[in-house]
Amino acid sequence: MLTRLISRLPADQATRALILSTLAGSTSRGLFITVSVIFFTRSVGLSAAEVGLGLTIAAVVSLFAGVPAGHLADRIGPRGVMVTFGAARAALMLGYLVVDGFIGFVAVACAVQLLETGFSAANGALIAGSIPGEQRVRTRALLRSVTNVGWAVGAVIAGVGLKFDTRTAYSVIIVVCVAIALLASTLVLRVPPVAPQPKAASGPALVVLRDRPYLALAALNGVLCIHYGMLNVAVPLWVVERTDAPTWVVAGMTLLNAIVVALFQVRASRGTATVEGAAAAQRVSGFLLLGACVLYSLAAGLPGWAAALILFAAAGVHVLAELRQAAGSWGISFGLAPDHAQGQYQGLFGTGFSVAGVIAPALLATVVVGWGWPGWVLFGVVYAAAGAAVPVTVRWGARSRPRRAARTRAGLNAGPAGGGVAAPDSRTVRRSGSDHGSVCAASALI
Repeated sequence: MLTRLISRLPADQATRALILSTLAGSTSRGLFITVSVIFFTRSVGLSAAEVGLGLTIAAVVSLFAGVPAGHLADRIGPRGVMVTFGAARAALMLGYLVVDGFIGFVAVACAVQLLETGFSAANGALIAGSIPGEQRVRTRALLRSVTNVGWAVGAVIAGVGLKFDTRTAYSVIIVVCVAIALLASTLVLRVPPVAPQPKAASGPALVVLRDRPYLALAALNGVLCIHYGMLNVAVPLWVVERTDAPTWVVAGMTLLNAIVVALFQVRASRGTATVEGAAAAQRVSGFLLLGACVLYSLAAGLPGWAAALILFAAAGVHVLAELRQAAGSWGISFGLAPDHAQGQYQGLFGTGFSVAGVIAPALLATVVVGWGWPGWVLFGVVYAAAGAAVPVTVRWGARSRPRRAARTRAGLNAGPAGGGVAAPDSRTVRRSGSDHGSVCAASALI
C-alpha cells in the first residue's frame, strides 16, 4: 500500500519531504495513542475519568492556539515554526514519564496539545507556500492517505508494549514515539523554506477573525466534522448497546474506513481544487452522511447477521462521505485564504475540526445512543443542512474576495509611513534562502 502511494507522488522535493514527515509523525501518534490510556491508568495511576477529563481540558485549551500560531508562521516563515513547535512538542512528551498525578498530567497534555495545534497550522501555511495552487488539495489528500498508513504502523508496533504490559515497556515506547516525532520535525527541513509574508501597514493583524464568510465556512465544516466521532464513539456504543450484531463488526468497520481512505482519498479529491468544486463535494458529503445515519439507525432490532450487513453498508456510505468532506474542506480552506495570511486562515479552519472533536463524543453518546433512531435522523438532517449551506456560503465568500484583496494590496503597498513597499505577487510561490531567523524567533516565543 505504501509503495503504491509513493509511486504516485510528484517528483518535487517539497511533496516528498512532506510525505515522509507525515508518515513519521502519524506513526508516532498512532503508537502513542494506542498505548497512552493504558499507560496513564496502569502505570501513572490515573483513573479513566481523570484521563478523559485531562485530555478534554487539553483539547479545549488548544482551540485558542491555531490562529495565533498560523499568524506567527505567516510572519516569520512556516517551516521554522513547524520545526520548532514539532521538536518542542516531542521533547515535552517525555514529561509524561515523570508525571505522578492529575495536575502534572494536565499540564503536560495542555503544552503538548498547544504545540500540536501550532504545528498543524504552520503545516497548512507551508503547503500553501511551497506547493502550487492547483496541487495543494491533491497533496493534502496524499498526506491523509499516508497518515492512515502511519497510524496502522504505529498501532502494530504498540502491540509489543501491550504484550509485555510493564512500566518499562511503556516507557520505552514513549521514548520511541519521541524519537520518531523528532525525525518527523527534522524531515520538514527538506522542504524548501517559504519566505515570511509582509505585514499590512493598517488593519487588524488577525484579519481572518473579520472574514465572516470564512468564519461561517469553518463552522459549517466543523459541523460536518462531527461525523468523525460517529465511527469512534457513537457507532461502537450503538453496536454494543442497541443492536444484536457481533462486537467484531466494530473492528471490521474501522478497518474498512482506514483501507478506503488510504487507497481512495487522492481519487476522491479530484474536482475539488476549485472552491466551487470543493463546495459541491461538501454538499454531497452532507447528504451521504444523512444516508449513513439512516442506515446505522436501521440496524437496531434486526437479527445479528442482518444488523452486521446494514452496519457495513452504513460504514461504506459513511467513508464515502468522509472522503468528499475532507477533500472539500481543503479546497475551500486554501482557495478562499489570501496568500499573505494562509497560516492564520488554515489555523482557523482547523479550529472548526478541533471544536467538533471536543463536543462530538458527549453529544453523540447522548443524542444517538440515548435517543435511538430519532437521534440518528436528527444528526443526519443537520449534516445535510450544513452541507447544503456550504455552496451558498462559498459564493458569499467569493464575492467578498475582490474587495478584501484590494484593501490588502493597498495596505501592503503603503508600507510604514508610505514607504512604498511593493506588494507581493500572490500568483507566485515565495521562498527564502534561509529559515534560520524563523527558527530563532519561534524558539524565543516558546
